[in-house]
Amino acid sequence: MREPTVASLMTREVITADVECSFKELVQLLEDNKISAVPVLDGGFPVGVVSEADLLPKEEFRGGTEEAPGLFTGRATKHRWEQASGVTARDVMTSPVKSVPADLAASAAARELAAAGVRRLFVVDSDGALAGVLSRRDLLKLFVREDDELRTTIRDEVFGRVLWVDPDSLYVAVTDGVVTVQGQLERQSEVEIAEHLVRALPGVVDVHNQLRAGWNDTTHTRQTEIFG
Repeated sequence: MREPTVASLMTREVITADVECSFKELVQLLEDNKISAVPVLDGGFPVGVVSEADLLPKEEFRGGTEEAPGLFTGRATKHRWEQASGVTARDVMTSPVKSVPADLAASAAARELAAAGVRRLFVVDSDGALAGVLSRRDLLKLFVREDDELRTTIRDEVFGRVLWVDPDSLYVAVTDGVVTVQGQLERQSEVEIAEHLVRALPGVVDVHNQLRAGWNDTTHTRQTEIFG
């Protein structure tokens, strides 16, 4: 079963700014499009991002007229003070931009978002040019899959195609993304694999695994690992 990729979830129409875009134009872009950040391009390639936080130092330090931060001031404060005197996107942008390839798996993209602590990732093609943007909200769309669609996938893909089990021999129900599976499989290892595969499906919230096994083929393996 193939996991959804970034390309299948991302927003392709992206509002962008050129590196020479003026400060006022940047503010207008965010306001007109009701967005909080915009990627900055140089020849079609993302080189940075300008967010509301990158523009606010202009007010915080009154355009750079406030006294410069002291010697022992933190790096972040010094950076904001430098941004306060910026007049173009190149001056105020945060760089480098956090980007991911379009063929990256959705789960890997979610980990990237969490690790970076950002709201969005900019997506690039094989040449490094901007191809789209992936937000937290885009990833959460996976959980609005219809219950009937999930049930069909579980029956046909997990049991029918992967485990070679007749789906009609099992009871599969999905309610608000929560899956309940009942019935009997031949081996305990299949029961465990089935739960793992179902949990990994995009859109599954939880799994109530009520499957039984005809015989436990995992006990001997575990004993061998311990005593062998």
